[in-house]
Amino acid sequence: MTRRAGHADASSRGYPVTVPHSSGPAAAASDSDDHDLLVALLDGMDAALFAIDANGTVTHWNREAERILGWTAEEAVGRCGLAGWAVRDADAEEVTARLLGAMKAHGRQVDEFALLTKEGGRILVRVQSSVVHGADGGAAGVYCAFSEVHTQIDLERSVALSEALFGEASWGVVLVDADLRPALANAHAARALRTSRTALLGRPLGELLEQGVEDLEGALQHVLAAGAPPAPTDLWVTLRGDRGAPVPERRCWRSGFLRLATPLAEEPVPLGVAWLFLDVTKTRLAEQESARLRFRGSQLHRAGRAVAECEDPMEAAALYMDFALAGFADHALIDLLPAAETAPDGPIRLVRAAATPAGAPGQTPLPGGGLPVPYMDGHPALQAVERCGSVRAASDRTEDWAAARKWPDGTRHALSTALRSRGRTVGVVTFLRGASRRAFDRADAMYAEDIASRVAASVDLAGELGP
Repeated sequence: MTRRAGHADASSRGYPVTVPHSSGPAAAASDSDDHDLLVALLDGMDAALFAIDANGTVTHWNREAERILGWTAEEAVGRCGLAGWAVRDADAEEVTARLLGAMKAHGRQVDEFALLTKEGGRILVRVQSSVVHGADGGAAGVYCAFSEVHTQIDLERSVALSEALFGEASWGVVLVDADLRPALANAHAARALRTSRTALLGRPLGELLEQGVEDLEGALQHVLAAGAPPAPTDLWVTLRGDRGAPVPERRCWRSGFLRLATPLAEEPVPLGVAWLFLDVTKTRLAEQESARLRFRGSQLHRAGRAVAECEDPMEAAALYMDFALAGFADHALIDLLPAAETAPDGPIRLVRAAATPAGAPGQTPLPGGGLPVPYMDGHPALQAVERCGSVRAASDRTEDWAAARKWPDGTRHALSTALRSRGRTVGVVTFLRGASRRAFDRADAMYAEDIASRVAASVDLAGELGP
């Protein structure tokens, strides 16, 4: 550990030079290689490092120590103790005792104290010191690696943040590598993806998500190429079950993305993306339902004002249907019971009274002369009349499903609601949706019944007024 006196090349940075046991070019070259390697290793360290021998003499001083304190290796190596230049005289005895105490301690010793810079300032550092053993196995000195305390605290905060995020954080956190495969995930994310933390690692995202995987992969690729988006975004996804079967429930995840790059390269090298998400499905569904109710209420209000200007009650009924279609269905049909059959005892007959939008492509031609529409047994419109309520139907994916029920081509979902006025059924209204729309639900049935009550009043009034 002691500095070799009078040696010009290596002693300037305090690196010991081994005296070769034999002379000759080969031994000199080997000694030079070892010296160069030691210089490169010590000067390439991110941590500042110095060493003292058993007498307290400084034997090593690397470039990072020079950067932090300002003292060069030429000025530091060979000094006896740190007093008066690297440590205040008042603190020198205590600091030296704590450093040399590492020679008797087991393992690494951590201390914090103030060091002096060359300009006279003081810097609080955290020092990790450990004993260096000599050739005889005894303690030959101490090496000390140190860094500024605030830098160490920043590092510890980063590690603590990572540990907290990958513990029981309330947000899901997934680290996705450059190949768009999960590399690390916390417990919240694993629960949201219906798997375990280890089971999802390295799997393609398509094995975890049934729908929404294209949007997610597109977002991840964008972040890798251009950086994080300015604000979080909502992603609607459908998960896969334990055996790969899709889970029917859709989820909305409020997602944020951060690009990860290594700090060890001269130019940023993307390591992957940190994907943080929170399930906001209930909130988004409530917002959508609220917006839908406001729109439907507005449509009924507008329809009521327009109907008030209609002289013909049947025109008013058709006008209600026109306003109801907006954002609700693709087609609407009004079928009425003949006046003499408002309380039929035999087979139910329905006569087409109106269809909207009129003349739409693929719409079934209206029967003329008051002839009944040839509905098949068990038709949803007939069931609605029998039950005096609403009946929903969905396509079985056969090609003639809509044609067999006398509905326009492309129909996939239907909702039939009885027209009730003054305690009797006067007909039925049927709303139809294509493949691009979702199936009718209970909220849709309630809206259809609200419309049907208004249409039924107009139809009943038309029957009272007569031709």
